[in-house]
Amino acid sequence: MATKKVPDRRPAAILPWADFDSLFETLTRLGYEVIAPTVRDHAIIYDTATTAEKLPVGWQDETGPGTYRLKKTDSDLAFDFTVGPHPWKSFFYPPTSTFMETERTGNRFEVRAPETETPPKRALVGVRSCDLHAIDRLDRVFLKGPYVDSQYARYRSSVLLVGINCTRPGATCFCTSMKTGPKCSVLYDLVLTERLESGEHYFLIEAGTPAGEKILAELNLAEASAEQVSGAEKAIDDAAGRMGRKLDMNGLAEILYRGFDDLHWEKIAERCLSCGNCTMVCPTCFCATVQDTTDLTGQKASRERLWDSCFTLDFTYIHGGSVRIAPESRYRQWLMHKLAYWQDQFGSPGCVGCGRCITWCPVGIDISEEATGFRERDKTASPQK
Repeated sequence: MATKKVPDRRPAAILPWADFDSLFETLTRLGYEVIAPTVRDHAIIYDTATTAEKLPVGWQDETGPGTYRLKKTDSDLAFDFTVGPHPWKSFFYPPTSTFMETERTGNRFEVRAPETETPPKRALVGVRSCDLHAIDRLDRVFLKGPYVDSQYARYRSSVLLVGINCTRPGATCFCTSMKTGPKCSVLYDLVLTERLESGEHYFLIEAGTPAGEKILAELNLAEASAEQVSGAEKAIDDAAGRMGRKLDMNGLAEILYRGFDDLHWEKIAERCLSCGNCTMVCPTCFCATVQDTTDLTGQKASRERLWDSCFTLDFTYIHGGSVRIAPESRYRQWLMHKLAYWQDQFGSPGCVGCGRCITWCPVGIDISEEATGFRERDKTASPQK
């Protein structure tokens, strides 16, 4: 399935940093709850924000395999970081949700669906290009297949996406390899590019949908000059050339299929803790389990959907046993789903190159490094696997 591109619309406008609160005020006035990056617990997280004061001004992230640190700088930039540990998907694919409730009254059971809540209108501000592509992939899973997930559809329809073009990639980023960044190209209603040059701090802002056009018209901003537009484009292009990682996707799915029984999976498993961190921080993982619970009186019960991970031993538990007992089989399932199986199902990889799984793996296992290793092993394949 081809990724739908955002159509060209009115020219970019200039939003000075001093007036950035006007964007928050306009979104709030139009009925949106604004969610934006902020700093909490020594990490970049997404939380409710009513003013630009909540943004991580002057904060940079330092990432590497199994490494994440925030440092305060003297910079006035508000988006001088890449991504934190939390994917945006939780705002339309909640970690827990109730599907069914039952209650016993005398000798009768009443089975009912929970009350369908109306999700709040939310404006997600500062969504990176890789994360926009991740949302696009989840849309294919939950909205564009033979079955539509009604809960996802409700939450997704109430979300306005304000993207941010990357001008500073992280050490674990490889979005250029996955063709998912650093420039936003899909799904955004509005997109920002932050610039700080010659003492002037401003944002280029562009609309990508009619909803974005409406907000841009409300802001009533001056049009960006050709020099400002070209300067922003150059900053994005420079970022594309400074990616921390690379991954050659050419023929990779076929290489991984050929290496399905390679003993190297066991070498990876010697390091892997099967903790599931990579799946929890991944913006495209959607595995879930169903759990039934009963209250202490035995009168009420509920059935819930919870996020799950293919790294847990119970994830493939059927008929008295688990299908993937060995850690290497669970890691293989995850990596091949991201880089091979997903392409068979949906026409694109399940990985968007955000680098979160590398950063938040406690032992620093690097998906780009391991996949490249299989490519090298494939070149020198011997009869012994």
